Amino acid sequence: MPKPRAGRRHWLFKTEPDVYSIEDLAREGSTLWDGVRNYQARNLLRDDLQLGDGVFIYHSSCERLGIAGLATVTGVGIADPSAFDPASPYHDPKSRPAAPTWYCVEIAFERRFTPLIARDAIAAEPGLAAMVLLQRGSRLSIQPVGADEARRLLQMAQHEAEA
Repeated sequence: MPKPRAGRRHWLFKTEPDVYSIEDLAREGSTLWDGVRNYQARNLLRDDLQLGDGVFIYHSSCERLGIAGLATVTGVGIADPSAFDPASPYHDPKSRPAAPTWYCVEIAFERRFTPLIARDAIAAEPGLAAMVLLQRGSRLSIQPVGADEARRLLQMAQHEAEA
């Protein structure tokens, strides 16, 4: 099993809350983050995410866009089982268990942000202007979050919770 590297990195995972929400993750405790079918996101999942990394769960394609909570990466380098399941909407007949095309990670619930950090608040924060999330045309479902950005987001979550 891979060992966590020194220094926790952070990522942002987009999800539609009517498909899978922070509430679902809190109820289940952990999940495989599977079904990602974008090569750039796949490469991040396969090559860059490490045990212990933090994951900001971002609710997208909904009325209240924003970061709804935090999770921790608990499993890496996992061939995405949905690619091998003919009943799955994410089935890929070209992907084989011996040579998988798609990968996923396991994440565990850490905490919910109540209220969520609204996208508008993120966009209004000067220290977050360079976030991948805010870049024009950025649609990637798995995104890196810089160390300073992560610190600021965690401060915003704490501040909102205290308000």
